[in-house]
Amino acid sequence: MKLFSYAALAGLFLALGGCASIGPGDTSANPAQETPPTAAVSPAYSPPPSPSHQPEYPAGALTPIDSQEPAPRPVAAMTAPTDLWERIRRGFAMSDLESELVPGREQWYAARPAELENMAERSRKYLFHIVEELELRGLPTELALLPFIESAYNPQAYSHARAAGMWQFIPSTGKLYQLKQNAFRDDRRDVLASTQAALDYLERLYGMFGDWHLALASYNWGEGSVGRAIAKNQRSGKGTSYLDLKMPMETRYYIPKLQAMKNIVARPDAFGVKLPVIENHPYFDSVTITRDIDVALAAKLAEVPLEDFKALNPSMHRPVILAAGTPQILLPWDNAAIFQRNLDAYAGTRLSSWTVWIAPTTMKPDEAARRVKMSEADLRYVNRIPPRMLIRAGSTLLVPRPASQVRDVTERIADNGQLHLAREQTARTASGTRRTVLKVGRRGDTVANIAQRYRLPVSAVARWNKVSEKASFKPGDKVVVFM
Repeated sequence: MKLFSYAALAGLFLALGGCASIGPGDTSANPAQETPPTAAVSPAYSPPPSPSHQPEYPAGALTPIDSQEPAPRPVAAMTAPTDLWERIRRGFAMSDLESELVPGREQWYAARPAELENMAERSRKYLFHIVEELELRGLPTELALLPFIESAYNPQAYSHARAAGMWQFIPSTGKLYQLKQNAFRDDRRDVLASTQAALDYLERLYGMFGDWHLALASYNWGEGSVGRAIAKNQRSGKGTSYLDLKMPMETRYYIPKLQAMKNIVARPDAFGVKLPVIENHPYFDSVTITRDIDVALAAKLAEVPLEDFKALNPSMHRPVILAAGTPQILLPWDNAAIFQRNLDAYAGTRLSSWTVWIAPTTMKPDEAARRVKMSEADLRYVNRIPPRMLIRAGSTLLVPRPASQVRDVTERIADNGQLHLAREQTARTASGTRRTVLKVGRRGDTVANIAQRYRLPVSAVARWNKVSEKASFKPGDKVVVFM
């Protein structure tokens, strides 16, 4: 085959930079390898010729180029990684923590491959969104690994300190960052809202301390505690870095855990770990809803298993989605269009079988159940009312929606409705605590669930009932708690 070109045109082309291909020693197209800017003045910008300008070409006949001459160098491919883990690796920007605690955490994770794989699989639904948000803000992608440490990437996680969600917001910090917590939803568990709040908070902490290790310690321990620890070291003439501060054991291990996770993600083969493939594209899409709709019906219309639907919409802790308060839902990417098509074709008379009722006075659950024509068991179950509790006046309860009711729940109630409970009188022990005997409902229960419901230590509930912390109770069992 013969290729034709002007020798002079080839020289001109190379003099102007050719095709900008990047060789092994050329780093001009890689921001991570750019040399620091100097104070030299850049050449003035020269605009390209106008469309009417005709470039000049050398005259003469085309000269054949022998096919044996070397071909031009290929253009370097600047494609996005197909694997999300590689994208995360490329965005690492924090300095590594040099601590003797890191190797122990690495070994701990590497010795539990099944747990590590479960965490990674849970993250599949949320990781792309978090990485996208980090890159939009110019934040280090190590922060995408923080929910592994906080909650094992479980949006339903709930701690003994009442922290909830993937990012583990306590109630007060959640309110500070506009995360709604009411009778119908808890935005500390919401994928979009909690991620935005967490990154806002982390950016603020970094702005306060100018150091990611101190910012992360503040996220775990509180900025006030870290600030006081720094001030104490300053008064004593000691260092003020993360490793210099005296802090609780949980915070002392917090960043070594994150560093260990970073090292494993950076070099999984070195630790004998196989990370599941997570492709570098969105997992979910956001869909707007304009009417109240039952959770089960929404999952059915989207053709998504109910468990998967709840995993993407974990903030909803009632069986209905109130459109005035939650105007969008998340669905797997391909199911968003399916949901809209099935919703448009839905022939049912209504989308929601629930509405709200506001208690006019303080009353027992059985009285409230009679007024709204429900069984007491159903009223307790759907509104999560524990035994021996009174419903206080003004409480918002979820109740069956009459067939004749057309209007959906208003925005004021959907955003602000609260369930306020008061304890019935119970016997007090000599120490001032109240001994209460609970009767397990028809669905059974566990030590962990009861401890969470009453905000008690799991170990205490297990000890009081002489069972293990992982024990379950059958319907009708009696459980003793001290409150």
